[in-house]
Formats: sequence, C-alpha cells, structure tokens
Amino acid sequence: MSLLLVLAFILFAGGLILCLTKRNIILILIGIELILNASNLNLIHFSYLQNRSAEGQTLVLFIMVIAGAQAALALAIILRVYRQYGTILLDQLRTLKR
Repeated sequence: MSLLLVLAFILFAGGLILCLTKRNIILILIGIELILNASNLNLIHFSYLQNRSAEGQTLVLFIMVIAGAQAALALAIILRVYRQYGTILLDQLRTLKR
C-alpha cells in the first residue's frame, strides 16, 4: 500500500473526526477541507498510476477551486451568524430562536 494512500486515509479520518465531534463551526469547516484534501490526494495518486493521465489532475484543480469558494462563502455565513447571535457553537445556535 502506498504511503500517499495512508496519508490520505489519515487526513480523511481526521477530517471525519473533526466533523463528528466538534461543536465549533470553524472546526467543522476545517474538517470538511481535510476531507476534500484527502480525496484530492487519492485522485492525484490514482491519476499517476493510470499512465499519468491529466484527467485526475484536472479534476483536482476543479475541486480546489470549488473548495476555495466554499470556504469563503462558509466563512461569510459564519461571520453573519456570529454578528447576529454572538456565538459560533452549534449547541447554542440550536437553542437560540428569533
């Protein structure tokens, strides 16, 4: 098994643990980014194994652009929620109603 696949698995597991255990919205966003980066590593590795085709690398570039836009939009939403409610913890946001 390739060392790159092991690294991708560790990144994916760390991102999944962050998403499932943390209550802070920013840490959940970081977990999602880790999961996306793990999938990018897998795509690059399998692209390299498939006669160095550029299809996987093109898909990775597309995913990176989408992930950057997703992070910017999510941070803008988090900032708006913080300004309105004064917290970014999910447990407290569930109990606050307007």
